[in-house]
Amino acid sequence: MRTSDSPRVALVHPWLTNQGGAERVLSAFCRAFPDAPIHTSVYEPAVLPEFADRDVRTSFLQSWPLARRRHQLYPLLRRRAFESFDLSGFDIVLTSDHCEAKGVLTGPETTHVAYLHTPTRYYWSDYQRYLAEPGFGRVMDPLVRAVMPPFASSMRTWDYLAAQRPDHLIANSRLVALRTQKYYRRPAEVLHPPVDLRRFRPSSERGEHFLVVSRLVPYKRVDLVVEACRELDLPLRVVGTGPELPRLRELAGPRTEFLGALDDAGVAREYAHARAFLFPVHEDFGITPLEAMASGTPVLAYGRGGALETVVDGETGAFFEEQTVTSLIKGLRAFQPELYDTAALLRHVQTFSEDAFVERIRERVLSLHDSTLARR
Repeated sequence: MRTSDSPRVALVHPWLTNQGGAERVLSAFCRAFPDAPIHTSVYEPAVLPEFADRDVRTSFLQSWPLARRRHQLYPLLRRRAFESFDLSGFDIVLTSDHCEAKGVLTGPETTHVAYLHTPTRYYWSDYQRYLAEPGFGRVMDPLVRAVMPPFASSMRTWDYLAAQRPDHLIANSRLVALRTQKYYRRPAEVLHPPVDLRRFRPSSERGEHFLVVSRLVPYKRVDLVVEACRELDLPLRVVGTGPELPRLRELAGPRTEFLGALDDAGVAREYAHARAFLFPVHEDFGITPLEAMASGTPVLAYGRGGALETVVDGETGAFFEEQTVTSLIKGLRAFQPELYDTAALLRHVQTFSEDAFVERIRERVLSLHDSTLARR
């Protein structure tokens, strides 16, 4: 509970319409600051019931057509939405961001700490890939390709300036800290995101299948896994939904199953019964490999990006070298999941526990607030 002399804290998040790693981080923020309201562009309570008892404050976009399902279509309006929030009554603003949320306006007396999942991908590191494959589906993709280039330069300018507004930046990985320095010209300390270990348990009943848990969008590269498992005639289960699903079904072999979206219990069950978890994406950090390890399941990952900060080669998993079907096939042929020790997997993942993260983020944010006040 907030006492009369404790700082007033507000949380800011891009949108609350789907469950992902960023939303897990926000849940941890809520534990660290239980009285803090959440400011977000749009919110779907039925999709994220864990925030039902929170004070969630949405923007004007909440009532716009399609905004809750297709918020990606409104980048210019999302920018205005976050700038419209009145945060003048708060001492601390803690932002969880990978796009426009860091652009909220705060007064000179407020300490703004932004936890960055990445500099906005579609303006910076992944602009060309998003332009080639926007991921909105066959109907919308041509329109997005047509309108994106004229706006990109001005949106980069706004994104850069928005990244100068927080007083302090925290990155979720070393890779994101490097990107933050490159694109925003600002240093960021690193604090790895949490894993809710309470959700996962190893099982003695292992299947023969491999597993992917992912949003089915182009940059996640689930297509590599689907094609490699088809070529090797390996059983594969895919958890997740997204615009890539029709194409992936066309690529899949007869031993691939698409399970769609599962609840937390269903996802945990899939992790616990898989032979191994496959992670083909060049991710900023990536929570899913840690969730697999917490279930006693070793990981075969693409050897770049955040996976290098979570997977220990030869101890909790292995890497394949190139983001190609050929390289993944080579990795699968060499991978021996049965040789990995469950106890070693569980020891490693404990360092990423949600309890530890909640304590660290609370302590760090309050410390940064104190140091900011001392300089004013």
